[in-house]
Amino acid sequence: YGGMGLDFSYNIAVAEELGNIRCGGIPMAIGVQAGMATPALTRFGSDELKKQFLVPTIAGDFVACLGISEPGAGSDVANIKTTAVRKGDEYVINGGKMWITSGSQADWMCLLANTSEGPPHRNKSLICLPMNLPGIHVAKKIDKLGMRSSDTAQIFFEDVKVPSKNLIGEEGKGFTYQMLQFQEERLWGVATVLTPLETIIQETIDYTRQRKVFDRSVLHNQTVHFRLAELATEVELLRSLLHRAVALYVEGQDVTKFASMAKLKAGRLAREVTDSCLQFWGGMGFTSEVLVSRFYRDLRLMSIGGGTDETMLSIICKYMEILPSK
Repeated sequence: YGGMGLDFSYNIAVAEELGNIRCGGIPMAIGVQAGMATPALTRFGSDELKKQFLVPTIAGDFVACLGISEPGAGSDVANIKTTAVRKGDEYVINGGKMWITSGSQADWMCLLANTSEGPPHRNKSLICLPMNLPGIHVAKKIDKLGMRSSDTAQIFFEDVKVPSKNLIGEEGKGFTYQMLQFQEERLWGVATVLTPLETIIQETIDYTRQRKVFDRSVLHNQTVHFRLAELATEVELLRSLLHRAVALYVEGQDVTKFASMAKLKAGRLAREVTDSCLQFWGGMGFTSEVLVSRFYRDLRLMSIGGGTDETMLSIICKYMEILPSK
C-alpha cells in the first residue's frame, strides 16, 4: 500500500529522530498520521478501505485524524457517547469529538462510535469517516498551553451518513482495535520525548556553564551538576525500557504493561526534566526565547494525551493483579 514493509522498530527509530525538531507539535502531528489513526486500518481494514484511505495517507496526500476523545470521555474510552446507527447500507453518525489533533485540516477520521446498545467494551466500532461529508462541523480550533503549531479541533456530527463498507474490521470490535492501536501510539509518544529531553539537559549544561552567579558558574554548584546527572540517567533508563518493549512487540508479544509503564515514566520525566532545567535557567527560562520554556509547555501533554498517568497506573495495576477485587 505504499509503505516500506518494515517492522515497528523502524517507526520508533523515526520517532526518536523526529525529536530533533525543536517543538512538540510537528512530531505529534506526524505521529497521529503514522502511528495513531492508521494502525487499526492497516491491521483490520478491507483491501478497498486501504486503497481509499491508507494509500493516500502514506503518500502524504491525505491528512488523517483520530476521533476518540469527547468532552465527557477522554481517557475513559468506554464512556464515549457518539453513535453510528446502521440504516440499510449506511451508518448515521451523531455526537461530537474533542481535542482532535489535525482535526481542522483532516481529510478523514478514524472514528470510534457506539454501533449498538450492548456492553460498552463490545458495542463500539471504528469507521473511516471522510471529513467533507454533510453534517460534519468543525466548531473551533482550540487555543492550547503548548503544542501550538498543531491544530486541535472540536468537531460535531449531525446525521452524518457514511457507507457501512467504511467499517474497519468487524462491528463491535472497535474498543479492542483501539486498545491495540493505543500501544503503538504510546510507544511512539515515549520515543518522541527522548531526544528533546537530552537536548534540554545539554542546553542547560551549556547555559549554566557560562551563566555566572556570585562570581562562579551556576554549573559549578554541586546541586546543579548532580541533578543534571540524575536526569540524564533517568532518560537513559526510559530509553532502555522503550527498546525492551519494542523488541517484545516486534516478536508479537503483549506489551500493554511495559508500554503503559514507559508512557507513565515518559510523562512524569518530561515534567521533571523541563521543570528542573527551567529553574536553572532562572529568569531567562521564564521567557519564550529559549527552548526549555517551549518544551516545558509542549511536553506537559505527555501525561495527559493518549491516556493519563492515572490511566497508565490502573493498567499496570491490572497486569500486576494488585487491584482490589470488586
